[in-house]
Amino acid sequence: MVFKIALPVAAVFLIAFVVFSSLNGVENAGPWLIATFLFLSIGFRPYAALRGFTFTMIIFAAVTTALYYPQYFQSWDGLKLTTLFTPLLQIIMFGMGTEIGIKDFAGVIKMPKAVLIGLFGHFTFMPLAGYALARIFNFPPEIAAGVVLVGSMPCGTASNVMSYLANANLALSVTLTAIATLLSPFLTPLWMKVLGGQFISVDASAMMWDITKIVVIPIGAGLLFNRFFKGKLLWLDKIMPLISMFGIAFIIVIITATGRDSLLKIGPALIVCAFIHNNTGYLFGYWIGKLFRLPERDARTIAIEVGMQNSGLASGLAKEMGKTATLGLAPAVFSPLMNITGSLLATYWHRRKVSEGDSSKQDFEVKGELEVDRIAS
Repeated sequence: MVFKIALPVAAVFLIAFVVFSSLNGVENAGPWLIATFLFLSIGFRPYAALRGFTFTMIIFAAVTTALYYPQYFQSWDGLKLTTLFTPLLQIIMFGMGTEIGIKDFAGVIKMPKAVLIGLFGHFTFMPLAGYALARIFNFPPEIAAGVVLVGSMPCGTASNVMSYLANANLALSVTLTAIATLLSPFLTPLWMKVLGGQFISVDASAMMWDITKIVVIPIGAGLLFNRFFKGKLLWLDKIMPLISMFGIAFIIVIITATGRDSLLKIGPALIVCAFIHNNTGYLFGYWIGKLFRLPERDARTIAIEVGMQNSGLASGLAKEMGKTATLGLAPAVFSPLMNITGSLLATYWHRRKVSEGDSSKQDFEVKGELEVDRIAS
């Protein structure tokens, strides 16, 4: 019953937002917009074509709340909320490790050509595109470095869900995400030193350690958990996706609240920049796959893996560098936009079926439901 009335209720709240904005000013109409996003997230759940936007609507509601009431999301009883970034990211990475296994890394042996093409596209085109866009938009130095930082990130875990929905090669998607994540302690600091270092001072060795403690160690612990305890603690398997979703939402909210003033000034330009960066990544990934004569499913996978970055990790690194309010703004803007464009692209490809023999359909079907249950919202 709640699902059926949620969309009409959302429409009512949206109208109320417009009316109150006209009468009292947009700065006083925040609750109506927050309620609109929340009811949209509920109303999207019953529809397969819209379900992928559920978590994005929650993010929008959280970001709107932070923009209207930033004072509640900066510190609690003297505790700066940014100090919670690292432990939250470590928990999220641990959860990622519990859902992958050694066989996912073995995909390099099974699909070496596709894996190498995907990694090359992700760790060359995206950092260079981020740097070029930062120059074109002429952002302030720390904002510009944040754009480069997002472009230098490994693949985002949400890409696995998008690959599943897009009828792509899910086994290849999981392998690319896993390998890119483990390569990030080396390649991300390298690109930040070479490209981001033209905007701000970058300590590559410190960043390498930050990524290791935030990503590699927790994923390693998750792999061990998967090996020895998988299926024995069912409550943990069920709660990890919720923790991951809460963690990403929390991080984005804190960044938004901390950098509210800068975001209001430069936000529209960052949104355009993120849209261009994200979509050119999809185009480059898809056509480089086609150029090397990969199957359609593999080309779709590489497009999604190249185009989507781990913005949560970028936020954590911005915090470790002490620049949450500036360097962290790009990840906060890029994250929800990537989920929107990724969902739209996946929905488009979902309706354009590929031949049954194209790519690894068996892996796609066997692992698909598991990944969607784990990551999708």
